[in-house]
Amino acid sequence: MSHVEVQSSENGPNLVFVDGKVVAALCRCGHSQHKPNCDGSHRTAGFKAPAAKVEIIP
Repeated sequence: MSHVEVQSSENGPNLVFVDGKVVAALCRCGHSQHKPNCDGSHRTAGFKAPAAKVEIIP
């Protein structure tokens, strides 16, 4: 079974890791023109949020 982890980067997107490799960067600022994917809009929008980590353990 794969190891899945989601990390919210400080002031940035949610990064989805599967077996240690980033498979998606998901927008959490709401400004991306390519939702649900991050397009870097958080930088110009001034998005601020703390980092966090969630591990999915089977």
